Amino acid sequence: MEKRLVTQYAMKSSDAADENQQRIEAVFAELAATAPPDVSYLVLRLADDSFVHVSFHDHGDDEVNPISSTKAFAHFQDGHGDRRDGDVNQQVATLVGAYITTID
Repeated sequence: MEKRLVTQYAMKSSDAADENQQRIEAVFAELAATAPPDVSYLVLRLADDSFVHVSFHDHGDDEVNPISSTKAFAHFQDGHGDRRDGDVNQQVATLVGAYITTID
């Protein structure tokens, strides 16, 4: 996968984190329905109600991002700054290694 991004941010409250999680779950539902190729995406909600997104995808800089172009992702972004506490920390990442089994 060509693009690897890690995004971290904190939430203002557990209620804001709950709403954020529901919106993220809708993104996963849309991705499952559309099944874009060459995409891997996972989101973790940490014990302090902050979130970490990890995405892997192959698209050129002039092509549509298969995750952020979904309708559900647009809904997730709507009001995100109001739910969030502070800025978003997003960085390009280098894959060192991976071992993946079934994740539930």
